[in-house]
This record gives sequence, C-alpha cells and structure tokens, in this order.
Amino acid sequence: MTLQPHFPPRLQAQISLPASKSLSNRALLLGALSGNGSSVTNASDCDDTRVMQRALTLRPEVVDVMAAGTAMRFLTAYFSICPGETHVLTGTERMRERPIGVLVDALRTLGADIAYCENEGFPPLRVVGKTLKGGCITLPADVSSQYISALLMVAPMMREGLTLMLEGEIISRPYIDMTLALMCHFGASAEWSGTHALQVAPGAYRANTEFAVESDWSAASYWYEMVSLSTDPEARVELTGLSADSLQGDSAVQHFFELLGVRTEFAANPDRAILTKNEEARLPSTETLTLNLNRQPDVAQTLVVCCAMQRIPFRFSGLQSLRIKETDRMAALANELKHFGITLGIDNDTLYIDAYAEGTPAWNGTPIATYHDHRMAMAFAPAGMVCKGVSISHPEVVTKSYPAFWQDLETI
Repeated sequence: MTLQPHFPPRLQAQISLPASKSLSNRALLLGALSGNGSSVTNASDCDDTRVMQRALTLRPEVVDVMAAGTAMRFLTAYFSICPGETHVLTGTERMRERPIGVLVDALRTLGADIAYCENEGFPPLRVVGKTLKGGCITLPADVSSQYISALLMVAPMMREGLTLMLEGEIISRPYIDMTLALMCHFGASAEWSGTHALQVAPGAYRANTEFAVESDWSAASYWYEMVSLSTDPEARVELTGLSADSLQGDSAVQHFFELLGVRTEFAANPDRAILTKNEEARLPSTETLTLNLNRQPDVAQTLVVCCAMQRIPFRFSGLQSLRIKETDRMAALANELKHFGITLGIDNDTLYIDAYAEGTPAWNGTPIATYHDHRMAMAFAPAGMVCKGVSISHPEVVTKSYPAFWQDLETI
C-alpha cells in the first residue's frame, strides 16, 4: 500500500496534535505503581500507548509489545518488581533484534529474575517478579535513556532504592529529566545528586494522583517542516495543546526551526503554538546548519529531510542512538534520499551534507520505504511540497505515534 499526500498552494491549518507518547507511557506506568485511585487523562491513543495500557490492565502471561520499544523496556523493569507474577515479553521480528542486555544486566544486578527465551541479549524475555534489593549500579551514559528511565521508575519499590552512576557523555538527557519530574509528581523522591549521578529513595508512590498529558512536540516537528518548506508567505499553522513551558525535550524544535524560517508564538485558552514564516531569521544559504541532537534524536529525520529538500548544508551530531530505533534510521535516511539524487554522509554519530548535486532534489518516482518506522513516513511526507507526487509506502506505520496524521494533512 502506498499513499500520495497532496499539498495545496496555501498552508493554513488548525491541528489538534496527539498527546505525548513519552509522557503517556511514563504516566501510565507510574499510575500503576501508585496503586488504585490514580488517573492519567488525555493519554495518547497511539499503538505504543495502547500496548502499555493493555499490559498494565490485563497483565497477560505473554505480553506482545509488537514494535513498541518503550513498552518493552518499561514493562521489563515493571514486571521484574511484581512478586508472584511471571510474564514473557515478546514483539515483532525487529523488536527481537533490538538489544536489551544493558537493562537486563542492570536489573539482574539489583536482584531481578530475568531469562532470555531465545538469543542472549535480545527479547523475548521471561520475567519472574520479586522484591528487589536495589543499591548502587553504574551504566554507560550513552545507552538509551529508556533503560535509565525504566530503572528509575521502579527504584522506589526496591528495599534500598537506587543510586545510578552514569559514565561518559549523557544522551537524551531531557527524557531522563522528564522521568524524574513525573516521578516527583507521583510522590517519589528522585533527583540528580551530581552531574552523572541519580538518587532515588525507597518508598511508595502517592495514591490518588492525577496527571494530564500534554500534546506531542515530536508530532509538532512535521508541521514545522511543512511551514519551512511552504512557498506560501502567509503560511500559518496552529497546534493545540503546546506551551513554551514543556517537559518534552523535543520542544527545542521551536528554536531549531527558527533557523529554517519558522516563527513560533504561543497563545493561551486553549494553549497552542502558532507557526508562521519568518524568512528574516533564516540561516544564510552560505552557512551550514550545525546542531548537536543528542538531546533530541527523534527530530533528526525531520530536520534532515527538511534541509535536504531546501539544499541546506548541515551537520547533525549526537545521533548514535538512531541505529537501534525502529530501524537503523541513519541507513534508512541515506537509502531514501538517494531517490532524490541526494547523498547523505554518515560519520559515526553524525549525519551531514556539505554540498548538493545540480538539479537536486529530483524524485525518481520510487515510493519512500518506511522500514516499519513511523518517523520515516512523517518526515518524508512533506517532501511532496517540493517534489510533486512523492508517495509513501506502508503509510499505516504512523499509528505508532500519530494515528490521525494523514487525516490531519487532508484538512489543510
């Protein structure tokens, strides 16, 4: 199945963004840990969050997380501290290829009973719940922040709590900060005790806690891309549910896209971000857009495609985690940009383009492969504003985080 998005000459839209998947999954887990009486409102309706809700509510013996990496990591930690329960956690073929050994080793050190059902270091896992001792452990700082968040959220239930030391450069720190903020909201004592040290005290979460999930800044990034690419000087997109004061690290897109000609203004009642053109602030065409995205890796695809479609040279570093996402996102981006005559450079944790061939971007008619990755589909969709007729294979992958994306596109 393929889908060809259509873009009218004018870009005017009012969009109700989906709720944040990152906040939803954390809040649901913390609500389960705090016991009866806690509630999470405006939770995301995406695939990943539904997997979390189903597992936490039904607690089946075999938990199929499908392609939900967050759910696999969070539920591995959660079920390890549920005495008297045994669960097998599995998922798609790609999920069974995504490493989880760092998290399993850490939980085992803290006393968990977890076994690999097939290949060492990878799902599926057999998790036998028990009360964990806790204590002090050390992890490499450049591992997925989801491993760190999973450990932190279950730490108050450990007899000794948790001291977590991180070695090296910390990536995706805003996601760790988000986890700490939500834990404190639900009554835990959790904080940075040093530049590379985290401390969580033992003790129950507070019951009867309420939490309302804000809209998703990651989803907002695709609308920023459209405003940047639009030739309509009066382009205007209103995104509801966003505010300047956000727990989400991806709220930094408002600053990134200022350099790509997009102005952000905020309004209240209801909270919303208003995106318009601001060519005066755009980075000069002779300069390279240089960003370290180790705190915002999920917007890398959006920024790469947006720059490539405008022949903007760029260097985006801090992206080592892209190789272990839904697909190897570095390789996927390089493969699909070839269909536009564009060569993407890859150097360790950095994606770059220093110069563009004459006449590019020029789409060769090959549908964009999405590699079971929602962000590939949504990042490449706006390319149709520059190269007419661009089509997306397996457009249904967007249900992982933004189920209404294609319907929202039809409203502009």
